[in-house]
Amino acid sequence: MSETPAGSGIDIDDYEDVWVFIEEHAGEVMPVSWELLEEGKKLTDKLGQDLVALVIGEDIDDVAEEALERGADRVLIADDPVFEPYRADPYGAQFRAMVEDRKPTIVLIGGTHTGRDFAGRVAVPAHAGLTADVTEIDVDEDGLLQARRPAFGGDILATILCEDHRPQMATIRPGVFEAGERDADVEIDDDVITSVDVVVEESDTLSEVLEREVGDTADITEAERIVAVGAGVEGDLEPAVELAEALGADLAASRAAVDEGWIDGSRQVGQTGKTVRPELYVAIGISGAIQHIEGMNKSGTVIAINNDPNAPIFEHADYGIVGDFATVCPELTETLRERDGMEVKA
Repeated sequence: MSETPAGSGIDIDDYEDVWVFIEEHAGEVMPVSWELLEEGKKLTDKLGQDLVALVIGEDIDDVAEEALERGADRVLIADDPVFEPYRADPYGAQFRAMVEDRKPTIVLIGGTHTGRDFAGRVAVPAHAGLTADVTEIDVDEDGLLQARRPAFGGDILATILCEDHRPQMATIRPGVFEAGERDADVEIDDDVITSVDVVVEESDTLSEVLEREVGDTADITEAERIVAVGAGVEGDLEPAVELAEALGADLAASRAAVDEGWIDGSRQVGQTGKTVRPELYVAIGISGAIQHIEGMNKSGTVIAINNDPNAPIFEHADYGIVGDFATVCPELTETLRERDGMEVKA
């Protein structure tokens, strides 16, 4: 005889409010948190419920206040040294306890390394529904979260519904939404910030941080200028790197360039990478497949450099240069350096 799952047969009416996890590390908030808080307002307006910011960490009062200034109706905080630096086991245990005790109907988490790491530790034991790598969200007339994400290699967008379990959880790709403005004039009442009981102790944790090694930490979702390379550069990154330096831009890549190992996966743009919205996007040797376009179509000015005049990327570019990138990029770099009064390399 099989055992009935603990999460089955729940009363959905017991669950209400939309939660947004505010991810912070040593007081620095990940930008995706503010993006989700702004998007969460749209959901709560439709549902007629509260938007609740959840902050876990140490000495996080300032973060809680900023969440209210950015539109949260209430803030729940779990403040304890056990949460700094981040580890999945105490975060997961604390988050799960809060979810099971307070019963939110929707929980939004940034699809960062941290968010993806602990979200499953909450969803699985709580028998919640969790959709990963979401790029669009909405709610229907029944209050069901419509979580849309790329599927089949990014060729289609699948809409995921969680009808029978709560909360409805989603990890959201950074950069797909815009953060709202901070209103420092918001009056903060004492009863809108609640400190919850911390349910974990250091002796309960299974992990210990012994040493940290910092790798490629660039966050291209926040870049104002981007130079991206594709398969067309055939591994020759130097012209693009020098152009990026002259522009003060971050280096990024299409999936093809990442798959070849030329660029770290953290710099991939597209449906299976990151969504960016810089003021300037320079695409070098990128054909313009729809999967890549979806990741950069909210850019300001787009410049495409490709030796194929029929490349689809030109249909999405404000300016197009048909030519060999190995010739075009150095010429652009030299022009920029001359304009800025910099020494021109021979």
